Amino acid sequence: MTPELEAIFARPIAHRGYHDADNGVIENTPTAIQHAIDKNFAIEVDVQETADGEALVFHDYTLERLAEGTGRVIDLAASELTSIHMKTGTDKLWLLKDLFDLVDGRVPLVVEIKSLMRRDAQMDFVRHVTDQVAGYKGPACIKSFDPDMLSIAKARNASVLRGIVADGAEPGPDYARYSRVDRFILRHILHAPRTRPHFISYGVKDLPKAGPSLLRSVFKVPLMSWTVRTTEQREKADRYADQIVFEGFDPDKSAARSL
Repeated sequence: MTPELEAIFARPIAHRGYHDADNGVIENTPTAIQHAIDKNFAIEVDVQETADGEALVFHDYTLERLAEGTGRVIDLAASELTSIHMKTGTDKLWLLKDLFDLVDGRVPLVVEIKSLMRRDAQMDFVRHVTDQVAGYKGPACIKSFDPDMLSIAKARNASVLRGIVADGAEPGPDYARYSRVDRFILRHILHAPRTRPHFISYGVKDLPKAGPSLLRSVFKVPLMSWTVRTTEQREKADRYADQIVFEGFDPDKSAARSL
């Protein structure tokens, strides 16, 4: 691994920051990010494209679950979105560039680009995020479920670390638009010769799988597992992965909760 990738795999990764909704700390907010920094955890965040092509630090495609707003992120401009408060706490929605300013290289960052699964793979947006990560002064990488986004990022700047997010790709709403063959390709990361991921981010519930296991053992592609919430999942991650993306517990203080 390169030194930057080693840094990303050195400390457990706080899923959407070190959040705690029961105590008013909402995922992907400045407060959740600061709590992760205080505990010296690496951080994973999600970014969504706004109507004017900016990167909003937010997981959902719509606002209703977490924010005091309605509608789709893609339909609203960044200036409008960043004026919206979260449903609890004092945080507002914010942009990736503001997150970079807050973290300022103190801990590694993993930026997951959320895909609208459009035919153009949101090319301009992916290029914009890739450029932002390339200019960031600290260990950082991008990842996505969408292999086409990785291909765009690779073409834009091959030196920016990129990872593929995957899971068992079982039939269901998340994979409704994919054929059985497409799901097999995603499940086993058979697009790797095209996308050339520097790392794999695989659903812990679906480990082990032949594709990611082969890439890890034979081609030495490091694997992080998501989202680790229980003792059983952490034990599985210890067997089949090199890193965890966690939530709901402090890996430095205790084991995850049991099922």
